Amino acid sequence: MALRHAVLAALLDDEYSGYELAKEFGVGVANFWHALPQQVYAELAKLEKAGLVAGREVVQESRPNKRLFRVTEAGRAELEAFAVADVKTSVIRDDLLVKVQASDSIGAGAVIAQLEERAVAAERKIEFLGKLLRNLRGDTAEEEYLRTGPRAGAYLTCLRGLAFEQGHRDWCLRAASVLRLREGGTIHAEG
Repeated sequence: MALRHAVLAALLDDEYSGYELAKEFGVGVANFWHALPQQVYAELAKLEKAGLVAGREVVQESRPNKRLFRVTEAGRAELEAFAVADVKTSVIRDDLLVKVQASDSIGAGAVIAQLEERAVAAERKIEFLGKLLRNLRGDTAEEEYLRTGPRAGAYLTCLRGLAFEQGHRDWCLRAASVLRLREGGTIHAEG
């Protein structure tokens, strides 16, 4: 997947300025695709040049003018072609995993601290994603929302982000606990 597809997918719901889209990437899209604001702006320029999005100038009275972008028919066709293309296997590339793997030989103190920090960050994301899910569905029960709600795709990707963060938090806490035990003594095999 390229950033272009994530930007096109984010623009399906509404028109956004570059600033608003960058904020959307920081909030609603961040659970499955990370991009810096500069990357989003550069991608919008490429997409507009390719005819996959169209921009329009909005004149504002007390603020600078802004450009709003929307997906064109060519952009929708690009997303449709992307949707039917083969899915690549997910891979994990995480510096922290390399550190944990090396911790037996290099010491675990700093790694334990980083695992605990990551668990705290995951907990914050869990809280945020829970609020986002509640905002999406309102007073509707989750299963009802998934059957009839207007943004099932956004809800499902948010659920995946939530499950990822919960699993990540739990693994970080377990790994920190195991490494802490190993630093202070041995773990006895049960059996």
